[in-house]
Amino acid sequence: MSDASPEAIRATILETLSSIAPEIDANAIVPDEPLREQVDLDSMDFLNVIIRLHEVLKIDIPESDYGSLATLDGAVDYLARRVASRP
Repeated sequence: MSDASPEAIRATILETLSSIAPEIDANAIVPDEPLREQVDLDSMDFLNVIIRLHEVLKIDIPESDYGSLATLDGAVDYLARRVASRP
């Protein structure tokens, strides 16, 4: 992914969520509410989201940082920083 803008990262997150949980309504996601509760992701689904984001964005996401991905806004902020700092 060459575009590291917050909008592009938000779109990538929503696309990833939709591919893992196709029943979700991406437009109904409240940006500052916990994602797992809103889209009913179990721990395995959440891990699959993280793996997919790692693959698409080509960044490492350490387990210690998973909490930064709890909300859509938090995930966008965290991932934008990680993408911008990759070599």
